[in-house]
Amino acid sequence: MTQIIVLPHVELCPQGAVIEAAPGTSICDALLDNDIDIEHACEKSCACTTCHVVIREGFETLEPAEEIEEDLLDKAWGLEPNSRLSCQALVTDTPLVVEIPKYTINMAKEGHSKK
Repeated sequence: MTQIIVLPHVELCPQGAVIEAAPGTSICDALLDNDIDIEHACEKSCACTTCHVVIREGFETLEPAEEIEEDLLDKAWGLEPNSRLSCQALVTDTPLVVEIPKYTINMAKEGHSKK
C-alpha cells in the first residue's frame, strides 16, 4: 500500500488526511474510498476537470498524462505545473502529497443538496 497525504481542504477534508491506496488505483478512487468526496462529474471518464488535484510531492513518479488529460487540464481552475486529473493519475509505490484545489469549474455539483 502507498501512503497519500491529503492536504487540508476547507470543505472536503478540513483536517487533511493520511490514507493508503494500492498501486494502480486512481487517486480519485483512493480519495473516494477514504470518504474524501472529491467531485467527479463525468464519473471518472476523463471528460471534465472537477477531480483536478495538484501533486505537491511525488509528481515525477506518476506516469505522464495522456493528450486528452492534458487538453482538459488546460481548462482546470488553478492549473499548476504539477496538476493532474485524479481520475487518470494512478498511484505507484511512491508516497504522494495531494492538494485538492479550493474551486472547480463545475457550477452544479452532482449529488450535493442545495443549501
